[in-house]
Amino acid sequence: MGGTIILKRNRARPVVQHHPWLFSGAIARIEGDAVDGDIVDVLDAGRNWLARGYLNRHSQITVRLLTWQQDEQVDRAFWRRRLERAVAARRSLANDPSTTAYRLVHAESNYLPGLIVDQYGGWLVVQFLTLGVERRKEELISLLVELLDGVSGVYERSDVDVRAKEGLGKRAGLLWGAEPPELVEALENGHSFLVDVRKGHKTGFYLDQRENRARLAHFCAGAEMLDAFAYSGGFSVYAAAGGALRVTLVDSSAPALELARRNFALNSFEGCDAEYVEDDVFSVLRGYRAQGRRFDVIALDPPKLAHSRREVKRAARAYKDANLLAFQLLQPGGVLFTFSCSGAITSDLFQKIIFGAALDAGREAQIVGHLAQGADHPVALTFPEGAYLKGMIVRAL
Repeated sequence: MGGTIILKRNRARPVVQHHPWLFSGAIARIEGDAVDGDIVDVLDAGRNWLARGYLNRHSQITVRLLTWQQDEQVDRAFWRRRLERAVAARRSLANDPSTTAYRLVHAESNYLPGLIVDQYGGWLVVQFLTLGVERRKEELISLLVELLDGVSGVYERSDVDVRAKEGLGKRAGLLWGAEPPELVEALENGHSFLVDVRKGHKTGFYLDQRENRARLAHFCAGAEMLDAFAYSGGFSVYAAAGGALRVTLVDSSAPALELARRNFALNSFEGCDAEYVEDDVFSVLRGYRAQGRRFDVIALDPPKLAHSRREVKRAARAYKDANLLAFQLLQPGGVLFTFSCSGAITSDLFQKIIFGAALDAGREAQIVGHLAQGADHPVALTFPEGAYLKGMIVRAL
């Protein structure tokens, strides 16, 4: 089957600029007998060939573009080349024995729209977020196993809400090889972590924060550190490794904190006490404020608070509230690592939110660093939407 997408007049510019998303509003008509998931050609209003991608009428992003070379066919060799390029870009991580957990394929920014592949030691954890890659699941898995040495198993974690926008249900389970253990042990910069690849957040761990965790460690010698929205304790482990005397981990999830406790024990830290608090983070921080508690370093990494532009105002209020509390809990000279993983919150808006929080807290503050997702989560220049994680290191005076 084949099909052709004809664009409306004056709607070709994003395609020409290699943006990977073609929205339904730019399409004049669809010619041919292509069914959803098929590869289609995209032509401008004058019927000049522009690009090729896969179709899904169910989605507002009607075509995910794959190639802008007319002679490049989207076949098994195409998928292999794209996977080879993504894997090659992580060669330094693959050759580093101190790190066995990282992202191998980062969807649109690796020019493989809808495909996420994370590696945890011998296990690959995959997400098929769009119909186009869902249709090619078996082929993609077979290629990954061919390209990578030592793969024990491939586990699917396509249990995410975004698939509904593609007309797909949630799916999770073993796709190839051996079942992963209940907890997979992985290394990150020499630190050991137990990862729940079956039921944990995302694919089990926040791999995108690896470089930011390492930066936090440099501020923690002799410090008392607060890890808010701690999940499985990533920032706390690095804080202890950096010489923190005490870490306080706050999260609303008892299973997450139990995993954090096990991760802390796994790394055998001496001279650092750890406190685990299961409760609503906002309530706990307000309680600490009332008690007069103070911290030298605070990591504030809340979950995604804005899932769309409609939620930005509400999310901005929540981010400001959390950061206001953090500024009120910092010692003079204390350092705040603060983040937003909401793509709808721009870097400019996030900085304004932090400014407002510091002002309302009555604290003078300095930005001493800007933070983003790690290098294994690249941002294609043609796809600025890929820059979802933004953060700052802020010193309160």
